[in-house]
Amino acid sequence: FTERVRRRLAERAARGTRTEGTGVLPELVRVSLRVEADEEELVAGTVRVVVQVHDERDPLHVCDAALLWTADEGVHGFGPRARIHASIALRAAADAWPVLDRLLALAVPDQITLDGEEIASLLERVGPLREARADVHWPRSLGPELTTRAVLDRRDGRAEKPGEKERNPELPLQDSPFSAEGLFSFSWQVALHGEPLTDEELAELAQAASPVIRLRGAWTVVDPMTAQRARKRLIRKASGAQALAAALTGVTELPASVSGEDGPATEQVVVGASLLKVREQLLAAATRDPLAEPAGLAARLRDYQRHGLTWLADLTGLGLGACLADDMGLGKTVTLIALHLHRLEQGISGGGPTLVVCPASLLGNWEDEIERFAPGVPVRRFHGGARSLDGLDGFVLTTYGTLRRDAEALAAVEWDLVVADEAQHVKNSRTSTARTLRQLPNRARVALTGTPVENDLTELWSILDWCVPGLLGSRQAFRRVWAAPIESGTEPTKALQFADLIGPFLLRRRKSDPGIAPELPPKTETDHLLGLTREQVVLYEAFVRDSMERIEKLPADDPGRRGLVLALLTGLKQICNHPAQFLKQSGAVRLTGRSEKLELLDELVATVLSEDGAVLVFTQYVAMARLVEQHLAATGVPYQFLHGGTPVSEREAMVRRFQAGEVPVFLLSLKAGGTGLNLTRADHVIHLDRWWNPAVEEQATDRAYRIGQTKPVQVHRMVTRGTIEERVAQLLERKRQLADAVLARGDAALTELSNEELLDLVSLRREHRRQALLDERTAERVEA
Repeated sequence: FTERVRRRLAERAARGTRTEGTGVLPELVRVSLRVEADEEELVAGTVRVVVQVHDERDPLHVCDAALLWTADEGVHGFGPRARIHASIALRAAADAWPVLDRLLALAVPDQITLDGEEIASLLERVGPLREARADVHWPRSLGPELTTRAVLDRRDGRAEKPGEKERNPELPLQDSPFSAEGLFSFSWQVALHGEPLTDEELAELAQAASPVIRLRGAWTVVDPMTAQRARKRLIRKASGAQALAAALTGVTELPASVSGEDGPATEQVVVGASLLKVREQLLAAATRDPLAEPAGLAARLRDYQRHGLTWLADLTGLGLGACLADDMGLGKTVTLIALHLHRLEQGISGGGPTLVVCPASLLGNWEDEIERFAPGVPVRRFHGGARSLDGLDGFVLTTYGTLRRDAEALAAVEWDLVVADEAQHVKNSRTSTARTLRQLPNRARVALTGTPVENDLTELWSILDWCVPGLLGSRQAFRRVWAAPIESGTEPTKALQFADLIGPFLLRRRKSDPGIAPELPPKTETDHLLGLTREQVVLYEAFVRDSMERIEKLPADDPGRRGLVLALLTGLKQICNHPAQFLKQSGAVRLTGRSEKLELLDELVATVLSEDGAVLVFTQYVAMARLVEQHLAATGVPYQFLHGGTPVSEREAMVRRFQAGEVPVFLLSLKAGGTGLNLTRADHVIHLDRWWNPAVEEQATDRAYRIGQTKPVQVHRMVTRGTIEERVAQLLERKRQLADAVLARGDAALTELSNEELLDLVSLRREHRRQALLDERTAERVEA
């Protein structure tokens, strides 16, 4: 090494050794540590650390500390103060690794010998030393070449035997990770130069007393974390769902006790062969060659429906659940009927019946669809009086309410498939209905919904955790690992990882997707911007003023503040609809002339009737619907009104009357009529007020705009200018631009706004207030 330094100095002398323009030798230096050891030292388990000194301005100018301290300037090429700067640099390095204190006690701080414990400490302190600007250089023949990685595989390590795949091409289906043997584990794999160590080498590594060990004919150093992982290779056991989650995302979360970090850490995962086949089949399920329709199906499935059937068949064949989340009206029901017939034909069902749990309003639709597409398949309603579960076969239909009341009887049946239709009804996993649904024995589960997320990602967790228990972890872990970073937008890669995780288990196609529903007629959406009447302006401003006074008196974390904010938002939306709704007026009360929404409704309904059309009128408030009902009755317009209290038998009769053209105006509450109904007679849809989530509105619109619709559909949304409704409409438009999942939190997020933000949201815009009062005065002059 000294000879190399002499040659380097000679080269510097040839071009001028002193600092350019100053005539002074360099004095600003930093230090590094060079590890050396001969065979005798390695056998003894020791190494030497040699201190090197580097020119700050010329990285190629370097010499050993021994040379700097003992030789002349002409030999090492550094100025007289270089030793002082080197000592300061050594002190900083010693602060990072106290073993170097021994060097500072030497007259010539050139090198020290390390025993096994000190070698281990050096390996642990490489990072802090680097931060102190003291790099550690290992010789190629000795460097820490051992690496570790987490491997996910079967606990017994069983791999596919040669030729087994050829003899049994359906091996992944039959070798389900969710069978009794389907248990997995995360284990550490230790490799040298990328080649995994054998069990014998791992045993030798685990038993080594020194961090310097001879492996495969060469010496290497082993850092304490690698040694610990070699001694305790099992990280943790994993269920099939946990294993699938790691296989699909390529990562797993390790606790601090395992990762060696200050907190939980994300570790890359290598997937073993036993799970790799299952992962590949899951990823290919939605795109592989589709199955043919089962022989008993009296329908010809569309291409996308056959792909959906194939996807469902693959997942349920693995014993996994699935969420079919196609847009409303794309034929989820017939696809599920085809799945039932397919499993029956293939002998997969074991002869067990399929249980469909749905809202009461959909029982008739399910009966009609099964009788139409699977004639001869028994269908039984388990709902109402005299219900029985004796001699089951084919399909059993029940409601979420009946499920809750007759949980014990339903849980006594060994179901083949359990289907949750309109699965958003169990988006709250803490309800008794959701808990009861989980207790039903089954071979596989399928959730059907057009809106897998209505407000926040926790709703999606509830649905998918029912379909594939454990896939997304606990509710609390899901909020921490996935929902919080995705909804806040703080970790953009999280959304991509989450899509990789849930993609195989959630299939969502939209009507607007190429090739999905090309025969659907066009849909035109219009936002009608309306003004307020003078009465509405007075009520709106007074309610904002009074409510904000009460809200501003409460601290931000007061539990009562949320209730006051929600009451404010609800009251303002009621005022925007009609003063009579906010004032709770009923009976013989004047309705006309008090709200532009009612006037526009009259115009739209008149246009629809003149064209011999039919219209759906949605409102989220039953009280507003009652006012509209009163108004339509007074004007002699034929109508019918469906709400949450409408009996099931009457709902089905209403649908038949509307579809038959007997009643042209169908008034519906958004919650009761926004899902499950087939109302393709309508060619107009009117939304009197706005819901916090566009997915809910679109789902209601899809009562008319669905497969079977042959006429263009006009969608009318009413929005009052300058009010909270207009601000909500703007929020909804932004939400529509998000990718598939709706990540916003609806009105819950608005309750967390500051007082200033809330006031800005709800205040009536001044220009629209002036316009409303001006319009009122103009109307008064015309009347005079």
